[in-house]
Amino acid sequence: MKMDYLIDAARSLVGAAFFGVVFFGVATVVVVLIRRATRRVAEHLTDVTALGFVSALAQVVTYLIGFVLYAHLIPELRALGTALLAGASVISIVVGLAAQNTLGNLVAGFSLVLYRPFRIGDTILLNSPIGVISARVELLSLGFTVLLDEKEHEVIVPNSVMVSSTLIRISRAPDRIAAG
Repeated sequence: MKMDYLIDAARSLVGAAFFGVVFFGVATVVVVLIRRATRRVAEHLTDVTALGFVSALAQVVTYLIGFVLYAHLIPELRALGTALLAGASVISIVVGLAAQNTLGNLVAGFSLVLYRPFRIGDTILLNSPIGVISARVELLSLGFTVLLDEKEHEVIVPNSVMVSSTLIRISRAPDRIAAG
């Protein structure tokens, strides 16, 4: 009975706008809570790469879930949602084919974040176009890894190369003591 009342209220323009504001507001509150929790957890971690990714993904998913629930409540948006889903499927195939290298680096970045073969601050040996170099890991993102060689030059390596190369860890990064 109450759901029928909500759907009837959502049929009007004012009702649809009201529910849109409510869903957006709730999603925004959840996103703010996710950001606060991320900052608190980050204080206790040495490497926040995975945390940053999970936080950003959770924020996007929160807004997406809010929109899907909103679209499900508004009858006129259900048909539009179906058409958008079909269009998004075709677009995702085209984008996937066009961005194979980028997506390969992204998947490799996931692998590096999950399996952690090295950490920020580790010194590794890597085979590069100029030969084997010794470099310290400065940044690990989902697309590429930034190394700093012995001459303080930045060496930017795609993650697909980092995953497919044999790396030799010369030294580990010193562990950071978490603040109590």
